[in-house]
Amino acid sequence: MARLETPRLVLRRWRDDDIMPMTAINADPDVMRWIGSGTPADRERTAAGITGCELAWDEHGFGLFAVEVRQTSELAGFAGLAIPTFLPEVMPAVEIGWRLGRPYWGPRLRHRGRPRSAALRVRRSRTRSDPQHPPDRQRRI
Repeated sequence: MARLETPRLVLRRWRDDDIMPMTAINADPDVMRWIGSGTPADRERTAAGITGCELAWDEHGFGLFAVEVRQTSELAGFAGLAIPTFLPEVMPAVEIGWRLGRPYWGPRLRHRGRPRSAALRVRRSRTRSDPQHPPDRQRRI
């Protein structure tokens, strides 16, 4: 399952036509201010990031969803789960990640996709062992 829907959003796998709208989001200095070095990303870097998102889905069975506004079909950004290999000091780990275009900042949209994508990961992880939380201590949802 790689598609989740809410009344307002569609969380789905990435498509080729997502590159340009995601490039516009990544080109906004305010959006990128706290991402990496804070440098806006160009089309090439954005396309590589989307390819990386799709590879993560194929390799791990989870990843960052493209977030689409249901009513307009506009790409709002992304949300989902990722392995933060860029932070080796916290590995092994899975993080909840998101990036939204500035028009979608604020309480109306920001928190809608994260709980759904996290729930997907929790359901899939029940079969995996976690050395820090043995099965007798893992919480069932």
